[in-house]
Amino acid sequence: VVKEKNRMGECPVWEERENALVYVDINSQKVCRWSPLTSEVQSMSVDARVGSVALRQCGGYVIALGTKFAFLDWDTQEVTTILELEQDKPYNRFNDGKVDPKGRFFAGTMAEETAPGVRARWQGALYTLFPDHLVIKQLDHVNISNGLDWSLDHRTFFHIDSLSYAVHAFSYDVHTGKIACPKLLYHLEKEEQMPDGMCIDAEGKLWVACIDGGRVIRIDPETGKRIQTVMLPTSRVTSCCFGGNDYSEMYVTSAYDGLDESALAKEPQAGEIFKITGLGVKGIPQNFYAA
Repeated sequence: VVKEKNRMGECPVWEERENALVYVDINSQKVCRWSPLTSEVQSMSVDARVGSVALRQCGGYVIALGTKFAFLDWDTQEVTTILELEQDKPYNRFNDGKVDPKGRFFAGTMAEETAPGVRARWQGALYTLFPDHLVIKQLDHVNISNGLDWSLDHRTFFHIDSLSYAVHAFSYDVHTGKIACPKLLYHLEKEEQMPDGMCIDAEGKLWVACIDGGRVIRIDPETGKRIQTVMLPTSRVTSCCFGGNDYSEMYVTSAYDGLDESALAKEPQAGEIFKITGLGVKGIPQNFYAA
C-alpha cells in the first residue's frame, strides 16, 4: 500500500484521530505518516536515527530518537527533548518502543554495528518513560531491544531481544509499570530467522515480524506454539500493527538496507509497506502516552 521505499521502515502505529498510519524510517532519520484516503506520505526529518514513535494523548507524538526521549509536534515540526540517556555509549541508539496500558512509554536501546556484522554485545537496555518524565531502567544487558506488547489482561509483558531469536514473557504490574520473572515463550525456527517488531490481536495472540524470514508469524502465548504464518514478498520484514476502521487490517513494514544489488533485483518491493486483509482477527487500538 505504501510504494515509497524505506531504508529501514519500522514501528507502524495506527492513528485513529488522523485515519493514518504513522511509522519511522530509522536509517533515513524520518518520521512518516501515510493516509489511506489520499495515498500520500508526509514525512518529517529528525537529527538522528529514530527507533520508534507513539501517540501522545494531547496530540503529536513521543519518539525515541538517538539516545533521547523526545516529543514531536507534527504541526510545527518541532522536536523537544525530554531526557538524554546512555551518553557514555556513543554507538548506542534507541530502537523499538510502545506505550503501556497506563500511558507509559517503553523503549529499548541497542548497539549499532561499527563495521558490517560487527556489533558490541549486551550494550542495550529497556527503559520506561513515565508521564511525569521519570525514567526507569527495566532491563540491562540487552543486545537489540525490539518488539514489545502487553497481554489483554495487563498481567504479562512480552519482549523480544532479537539476537536471542526468541520472545520472552514477563510478569507485569500495571500499577507500578514494573516487569519481572522472564520466561521463554517462543524460540524462532531456523527458516523464521530473526524476530523484530511485534503486536497483539484481540484474541490475545502475538504477531511477530521475522526480519530476513520474509514473514509474520502468529504465536499463542498460552501454548508457546506458532499457529499461523503469512509470507510477504520481501525478506526484510520489520514490524506489524493492526489498523483501519475496525482494526481488521494488518500493516507490515519492511527494509531495503541490508540487501545487496542481486537481492534487490529479486525483491523489487523491499522497503515498501504492505496491508494484509482477511486474517479473520482484529487488533486493538494503540495506547496514548499520558502527557
